[in-house]
Formats: sequence, structure tokens, C-alpha cells
Amino acid sequence: MTKVNKHFEDLVPNYLFADIAKKTNAFMQENPDTKLIRLGIGDVTLPLAPVVVEAMKKGCDELGVKETFKGYPDYEGYAFLRDAISGYYKKLGADVSPDEILVNDGAKSDAGNIGDIFSQDNVILVTDPVYPVYVDSNIMAGRKILYADGTEENGFCALPDENVKADIIYLCSPNNPTGACYNRTQLKAWVDYANKNNSLIIYDAAYEAFIEEDDIPRSIMEIEGAKTCAIEMCSLSKTAGFTGTRCGYTVIPKELELDGTNIYKLWYRRLSTKFNGVSYPVQCAAAAVFSEEGQKQIKENISYYKENAKIIADTMDELGIKYTGGKNSPYIWLKCPNNMGSWEFFDYLLKEINVVGTPGEGFGKNGKGWFRLTSFGDRENTIEAMNRLKNLLKK
Repeated sequence: MTKVNKHFEDLVPNYLFADIAKKTNAFMQENPDTKLIRLGIGDVTLPLAPVVVEAMKKGCDELGVKETFKGYPDYEGYAFLRDAISGYYKKLGADVSPDEILVNDGAKSDAGNIGDIFSQDNVILVTDPVYPVYVDSNIMAGRKILYADGTEENGFCALPDENVKADIIYLCSPNNPTGACYNRTQLKAWVDYANKNNSLIIYDAAYEAFIEEDDIPRSIMEIEGAKTCAIEMCSLSKTAGFTGTRCGYTVIPKELELDGTNIYKLWYRRLSTKFNGVSYPVQCAAAAVFSEEGQKQIKENISYYKENAKIIADTMDELGIKYTGGKNSPYIWLKCPNNMGSWEFFDYLLKEINVVGTPGEGFGKNGKGWFRLTSFGDRENTIEAMNRLKNLLKK
């Protein structure tokens, strides 16, 4: 008899954003003429940078010529892209060689799949509030999950507890959903904890391009000791608008050894079995992101989103609402006014001013009473949404 993975029954019935979509779609069916403003899902709205588009077109053209045609790509990504990424890390002050970089179709894929190479009996530690993929992928595997509390009191930057022993630790900075960032001292504390306990840190740096303060590391590989305890995952989705194009990369230091096993070699074995690589035109486009002109153009887009974040943050200041993020991050994590619950506040904004955000409760128990807004929307819509919010809450 065929048996299914019963651990899937331990998941919440719906993915957070599926619930949001269901509620939103039901509202729109009843109110089809409503102008709805979406500040919930963190999808970008600006087009790809011109230099990126031209590189992708050129890559497509090369596939139409026998002399430049490409078949299956290298599993780890073409050397030209890995060289470009390595050069980017060098500018950040991190020593990451091209042969420690593996190109993927976005950080979410590797974040969800990395558990394939680790035993089911590893104990997982995640910070709460947390990006759901870290939790759900390990629930699917039947692993025990512990939570480090990120709260208003610690600025949503949970730190290691020597009384808690974990084998694999998931960190995200700037954090999704809270927008909070670890400084160098705090991140060093996690690295020291991991090395002391022979643990692994899986570090999500998907929003590093939004960091503007010097004391906030843009890569865990900037921290001394990280190469013996950490894997870093990053994505071009938010950095360069690749949410629909799909490209990211994972850094696994060659010296990273756990349980007597080289982790790069183990992941490469899994990768070559289950993944056929990222298409040539997309990798050409990704390489253009790291060019001098590419960096200039994508920073213009990031500045646009940062200004949106400032508009939202300034609104919170005007209304006297507590929040984190809004700086170094595209997310604003606000405390629901009048002691509302996060889903209660979601319904309130949807029905009263037709604005969609993300209930903090969907990110864990410490998200109760908190709410996430994203700066990835259109400028005009962002301004209008904040005006609607001010008019509503000032009544």
C-alpha cells in the first residue's frame, strides 16, 4: 500500500499568503469596483534594469547560433556568474571564492531543500517571528523545532542561549518579517555559539542590498569564524527584481566540515541529482547585475523602495505607532493599534480602507499583535495607502 509523508499533517492547513489571498479575493468578489492597494506580499513592482534586460536578450540570441549555443548548464552555475558574485563579496569585505558559490533559482528553493543532506534527528532552532519556509520544510521532514524569541524588548533580534542546544540554526538579517538587523557583535555571538556547539547556521541574506548602516553586516561571511559554521543563501529577487526571473546563490565554504563530512561535496551531490541548473539567459542577466552599470541601475530601484519604506515609517511616527524596520529593510513591522489582534487589524484595513498587509501572527507566536507592511509597491499607491491609514486612525 502506498503511504504518504504524515508529517505534512502537522503543517497549518494553509500557507500564510494563501490565506491572505483567499480573504482578499473574497472581498474583491463582493466589492469589484474597489481600488485595492496591496502592501502585503513582498513582490517587487519596478521592471528589471535595462542592462539586465539587454544581457538576457543577448543570452537568448546566443542560444540561436550554433557556435554560441549552450545545452545543460554547469550544476553549480557558469564560471562567469560565480566570478561576478565572488567579486561582489570582495567589495563587501568577505572572502568568498567562485568555487564556494552555487547558483540556484532563488533562495527559497535552497532554504527549503538544504535539509535533504542532514539527518532527520537534528534539532532545529529558528527565531520567532520567522519566515514560514524555515519551519514548514523541517516540519515536513519530521524534525524537532525550537524557537528563540524575538520580541519588542530585544528589538526582534533573538540571541543565543547557552542552555539551548541546537544542531541547525536559521537566521535572516535583515529579517523577514520584522525588518530587524543583527549588528556585528550580535552576529558574532551566533557564530561563536555555532562553532562551540558544532552547529550549523543557515543564513538568509536575501535583503542585504537594503542595508545602509556600517555596523550591520551584509554577509555572515564578514564575521570571523563563519566559514567553519555557516552557509549563506542570497537571492536577486529583491536585490534586482528577479521575483519572476528566478536566480539566487548559496555560499558553502570549502572548509565547512560537520559530522566528519564536507558539506560542499554533500550538497553538490544532492544538487547534481535533483537540479539541472539555471538557464543561460538568466545567468547572463544575473551577471549583469554585478557589473558597474548593473549596480548603478539596481541601486536606483532599491532607492525607490527605500523611499517607500520611509514614507510608511514616517506615517507610523506621525501616528505614534511603534515599529521596527523601515531602515536597512524593505519591511515595516508595526504594532497593531488599540491592542488589535493581527488578523483583526488585517480585516479592519481591508474593509475600511481597502489596504492589504500581512498579519504578524502568520509568522509565529511573537507576531501576535504585530503587522507587516512592504515597501515594494508603487509610489503613488504607497502614498495613498498611508493617507487612507492616517485618515482612518485619526478619527
